[in-house]
Amino acid sequence: MPEMKLNPEEQRSADESINEAFLEDFASQEDITTNSLVPSDATGAIRIISRSHGILSGISIARRAFEIFDPKVTFRQLLNDGDSLIPQGVIAEVSGSVRSLLTVERTALNFLTMLSGISTLTGQFVAAVEGTKTQILDTRKTHPGLRSLQKYAVRCGGGTNHRIGLYDAILIKDNHLAWFTTSGQNRLGEAILKCRSYAPDDTVVEVEVDSLEQLREILPAKPDIVLLDNMTEDQLREAVLLRNQSASSVLLEASGGVNLNTVSGISKTGVDRISIGALTHSAAALDIGFDWRFENSNFR
Repeated sequence: MPEMKLNPEEQRSADESINEAFLEDFASQEDITTNSLVPSDATGAIRIISRSHGILSGISIARRAFEIFDPKVTFRQLLNDGDSLIPQGVIAEVSGSVRSLLTVERTALNFLTMLSGISTLTGQFVAAVEGTKTQILDTRKTHPGLRSLQKYAVRCGGGTNHRIGLYDAILIKDNHLAWFTTSGQNRLGEAILKCRSYAPDDTVVEVEVDSLEQLREILPAKPDIVLLDNMTEDQLREAVLLRNQSASSVLLEASGGVNLNTVSGISKTGVDRISIGALTHSAAALDIGFDWRFENSNFR
């Protein structure tokens, strides 16, 4: 995998999140524990260590946290986002003011452990569908304020981003259709036409259906993507056949109840995409920590 880097919008989001994290910790004041115990001139060094297997994400955000708090800290990055991690593998070496190292520790690790957990879980799903054409996608089920960073972590794990928000793609979901069809507008294809006439010409239009009957009604309108919600593998295979027969350009996306035990079978039905909310809302934090290097410290 090529080296992963934050795009400019993600970098702005990272800086905002780091400053928000510092505000939570300091409340515009200081780290009273560290500053009461550690002399202001004490220097030291730490290694950021992986304690388990996984995929790294967020190292540039950890580095940026130190840069924002104390530009004099030296941050030597040994691995890049998207790299594989092994137990006791060294991710980075950081040296400088002990006060700075202790104060920024939790902020840096919060980003690293959360984002690396997402990239690691994504990598497991991607590995489970290897050999098929199916892409693994995230959803909008992200933590408020952290969406762009969590979606970056999905890419670090080899996944693909779904739409970023409500502004950049159309997704006509079940509740949209429920209102549309009970408001006197009974043809589902009309919903697609209304959306296409409202949005810019290059806007992706996706429609969620939960039955093969709805799929048959939707396909003649040729949305870009049809989301097949909570369908069995047999239903997904039939959906692929229907699509191939009448609208081969339409992409099919499976979603709902997908886990590591089921994703391989779903991918083998022939769907093009599988979207998984758990990538961002349920990924466990990866175990990453600081190891002090006392031989490089002046506070022993």
